[in-house]
Amino acid sequence: MPLTPLDIHNKEFTRGFRGYDEDEVNEFLDQVIKDYELVMRDKKELKNQVEDMKERLGHFSNIEETLNKSILIAQETAEEVKGNANKESKLIIKEAEKNADRIINEALQKSRRIAIEVEELKKQAKVFRTRLKMLVEAQLELIENDDWDGLFQIDMDEEYESEEETKTNSY
Repeated sequence: MPLTPLDIHNKEFTRGFRGYDEDEVNEFLDQVIKDYELVMRDKKELKNQVEDMKERLGHFSNIEETLNKSILIAQETAEEVKGNANKESKLIIKEAEKNADRIINEALQKSRRIAIEVEELKKQAKVFRTRLKMLVEAQLELIENDDWDGLFQIDMDEEYESEEETKTNSY
């Protein structure tokens, strides 16, 4: 157990024959007491400072630990958000690909239907052309027929006479 200033002050030495000068010893002891009190006070202040520093260190350690946990949670959350965003983007891409495939398939089917309709219209146009050609040729044939020539050779007199006969027979 360390000495206190009071222990030093109350210390009594045994007196011997021709011992130390009592005033010098007392003066020195007073000086030691003052110095020792100063050291004790400094020690107490330093001890209080150390305690205060330990408390602050503990506080900052708690803050550091909380910040580290917060950073970890933020990183985990960021990873989770990133993972969800990746999943969502993949879903969007798949949906877009499905829509694109559907649109392409619909366009292909429509183009096939149009191609079939075009071919059908071409066939109908060929049939129409053939029929029209046949009709025109038939009409030309009728026009070029010799019967027309015979009609133009009949005299008007013969026609008039035949009309007269028909009138006479009717009376």
